[in-house]
Amino acid sequence: MTQSLDPHGIACTLDLIHGSMSVRTTRKTYDPYIILKARDMIKLLARGVAVGQAVKILNDDVACDIIKIGNIVRNKERFVKRRQRIIGPDGSTLKAIELLTQCYVLVQGNTVSVMGPFKGLKEVRRIVLDCMKNIHPIYRIKELMIKRELAKDPQLAAESWDRFLPKFRKKHLKTSEKTARKNERIQEKNEARKAAGLPSLEEVKEKKEKKVYTPFPPPQQPRKVDLQLESGEYFLKAHEKEAREAKKRKEKQEEVTAERRAKRAEAFVAPEEDVALTVEEKRKRKHSKVEEDANLGDSTKKKKKKKADSST
Repeated sequence: MTQSLDPHGIACTLDLIHGSMSVRTTRKTYDPYIILKARDMIKLLARGVAVGQAVKILNDDVACDIIKIGNIVRNKERFVKRRQRIIGPDGSTLKAIELLTQCYVLVQGNTVSVMGPFKGLKEVRRIVLDCMKNIHPIYRIKELMIKRELAKDPQLAAESWDRFLPKFRKKHLKTSEKTARKNERIQEKNEARKAAGLPSLEEVKEKKEKKVYTPFPPPQQPRKVDLQLESGEYFLKAHEKEAREAKKRKEKQEEVTAERRAKRAEAFVAPEEDVALTVEEKRKRKHSKVEEDANLGDSTKKKKKKKADSST
């Protein structure tokens, strides 16, 4: 510790009696911000970060962030599960976060210590807080992977990336969220109907005839026992009821079998064929056609004659 702080002109004191460590500037200190960096290094050491890793905070391009996660979830079991979700099976999720954000991440107790560039710290904080709010880190990891690939394309530097990023929707929504989604769908439908030249859904509902309001409730429906009393079935004995039901069942079966037979028989009915006309029928048809033509010619001649008379 002393070896790493001496080049920057910072002195450190370790108090084993009180269990504390302090840093202070000396006459050799030339960077005014290095004292804050030294303070951050003590914070990281207190959170269980290795000395070799904590010393890297003294570099200008490295910053740190200690994310408090202890007060987000009240239930202890739920808190442990969600904290474990950040680490993942065999630390795979944590490794993926470190690779994508280029940060060092350490999950310890009620805090998550992060070291790396400012942009990476922002992303890690977002992932950790979302995870504690029951949003799985895999969604944010997917988003970061897509962003990483898009950053390689210089043509997309000035464009919005929203169309490429995945949009995950909640399955369990609040009542207000459900209403908002429903209104969005209705609006989309109305726009589509408007584009097609159709009236909106509200106008269609208004056009429907309104039912006449009656203050009285509908009449009470008869019970099953009432219907049985009405038909006389209630007074029948058990064997009589069974016989009656068997009879109904048999009648229904006979109807179904009759329908099926009729349907099968349709396949064997010969289709209607065009019968060749006899000589007499052909002659009659020809004769009637000639008469029709003659009548039509007479009517046209009469019309022409009337026109000629009117013109003179």
